[in-house]
Amino acid sequence: AYMGTRFIATEEASASQEYKAMLRESAAADIVYSSLFTGVHGNYLAGSIAKAGLDPHNLPEADKATMNFSSSSKGGNTAAKAWKDIWGSGQGAGVIHDAPRVAELVKRLENEFRTAQGSLRSKL
Repeated sequence: AYMGTRFIATEEASASQEYKAMLRESAAADIVYSSLFTGVHGNYLAGSIAKAGLDPHNLPEADKATMNFSSSSKGGNTAAKAWKDIWGSGQGAGVIHDAPRVAELVKRLENEFRTAQGSLRSKL
């Protein structure tokens, strides 16, 4: 399992408070899969795309051959820059409801794992 998105919404992460809030407010349906911003498909938060003035549900495709991680002023695909203005998100959007300290989150994840492990063992 991948957990990167969950750790963006922690106190220690250097992501903006606005990004962390959008992660808490988003659901899986708010994830847009697009190649526009870098030339390679990735998952982005629809709210950040809309904030950049684009329609998140009507984005053109980009060509891998023209992959460019810069903003349009530096030859990139859009004026908004991937990861700075257009925020990435994994499928964990929708289950993030807080921004705890990393140590607290890790302890919580460990407890959830142990509970699931015990439940599975009882079924064997």
